[in-house]
Amino acid sequence: MAEIIIMPKLGFNMDEGQLVKWHRRVGETVKKGEVLFEINTDKTTMPVEATADGTVLQLMLEEGAFAEVFTPIAVIGAPGEDPNAVLNGPATPQAAPAAPAEPAGYDYDVVVIGAGPGGYETAIKAAQCGKKTCIIEGAGFGGTCLNVGCIPTKALIQTADVYHKVKDAARFAVTGVEADKIAVDMAALQARKKAVVKTLVNGVKGLLRGNKVTVVEGMASFADTHTLSVDGRSITGANIIIATGSSVFMPPFLALEGENHLLTSTEALDLDQVPASVTVIGGGVIGVEFAYLLNRLGSKVTVLELMDHILPMVDIEVSRLAEKRMTKDGILFRLGAKVSRVKDDTVYYEFGGQNCQVKSDMVLMAVGRVPNTQGLNAEGIGIEFDRKAIRTDAHMRTNIPHIYAIGDVNGKVMLAHTASHEGMVAVADICGQGEEMRYDRIPSCVYLEPEIACIGLTEAQAREKYGDGLKIGRFNMAANGKSLIAGDTDGLFKVIVAADTGEILGVHLYGQHVTDMIGEISAAMAAEGTAEELIHAIHPHPTVNEALGEAFMAAWNGRAINSL
Repeated sequence: MAEIIIMPKLGFNMDEGQLVKWHRRVGETVKKGEVLFEINTDKTTMPVEATADGTVLQLMLEEGAFAEVFTPIAVIGAPGEDPNAVLNGPATPQAAPAAPAEPAGYDYDVVVIGAGPGGYETAIKAAQCGKKTCIIEGAGFGGTCLNVGCIPTKALIQTADVYHKVKDAARFAVTGVEADKIAVDMAALQARKKAVVKTLVNGVKGLLRGNKVTVVEGMASFADTHTLSVDGRSITGANIIIATGSSVFMPPFLALEGENHLLTSTEALDLDQVPASVTVIGGGVIGVEFAYLLNRLGSKVTVLELMDHILPMVDIEVSRLAEKRMTKDGILFRLGAKVSRVKDDTVYYEFGGQNCQVKSDMVLMAVGRVPNTQGLNAEGIGIEFDRKAIRTDAHMRTNIPHIYAIGDVNGKVMLAHTASHEGMVAVADICGQGEEMRYDRIPSCVYLEPEIACIGLTEAQAREKYGDGLKIGRFNMAANGKSLIAGDTDGLFKVIVAADTGEILGVHLYGQHVTDMIGEISAAMAAEGTAEELIHAIHPHPTVNEALGEAFMAAWNGRAINSL
């Protein structure tokens, strides 16, 4: 008897698929296990095999078209068999899927304001949980991260790293490369960056569409605690999640005079040529990553930082190593520098009790970011603030219980993955699951060469909280084989554990590829793993990752295996 082929459900959250290609046409035979067709599910193309031998009797979906899961798309059977007999035959009764509960008196169960990483992932999660969901975006899908933050910055850094590696080819026994003729085509680099951003932004739109999230473009403002006005249109929600992100902070105490040579990170991402010299104001992650990028592309870089060390969220032992490496690479750091004004192309600052100045072709302001709440009318409906950020509890609720705030707008930890996880916590609370946010388990990454990744407490923070009840392990990357192979043995793996229980309190990694490794520690901390359990976890060789086990041995057992 003929068999109906349906659009398969190949993922828990898959609602529809796109037919990419038929591997058999009407009248052709197919054997069980042979690929019959290919489909797209979100961003992935997957082959689908035939479940029985037969002849293709009918194809009901054209290549490139979409169909909901479980929809008939083809019929296979014996030659000459009538496909309509099976298509029009008695159907096996099936329970209809439960429709999402309609919000009582509101347009939507959940309305999300802002489609950055936190906002769009939160909207998708809410829809997957059966909530009728709307997302409102007024600037750009993907938010700061995809458009003027994480993604374009790393795209530029990738090219800078390749450029540096090619110039250094002779060290890896590659000959014939004339280092003095190697150059970066800035126009081509900008085109590549834009292509990467466009691909991911389109992916965000496709994911929202595929998860049946209603998308409204425009700027939202609260009319009351359940109503938003978007360009004159009213949208109501039983629950509202604010995910409006942040903007570059411009210090009001800093005087700006004369011709403007001052750029923020947003404008710096669009440079069409590499400046000969750059002064970076701020030694946090944004400032240090741009200093690294521009230095690698050929700029003479000076960094002015008010504190006595760069990268304040990183253990100072690790940040000092990064500072030393970047100094060796040609970056000039002025730590403890207090900037007073920028006039034309000159920055004036106080350093070591002296009034100093530095002249450069470009000045980059990188002293931090401030939550976006302008025009939202959050204060007007009574939402409470903590300075410029919206105050939230561990469930991400504001003082108005059905209004939540996630991501940079609550000012807690301004990282994309923090915003996304806060969104999951907010949706869980809406669904009655009562999850809470743990800010002591959020990993941070800095994209230098080598990279930095950290999670939990620094040594100073741990000593303040636990006193001498600590065990600290270190493993120098000069003793790591994969780092030697890669040609870069700068680095240190440092772990901090509780002396009595082996609880993992903090991990700070400085080495090759460590941003791809910190997830192991995040998972271990979430599972309340101990130093001993990390030691017994088998780390593959040769990898940089195996140094993690060594560092935990150094902490818990007092000695690593591959280090004296």
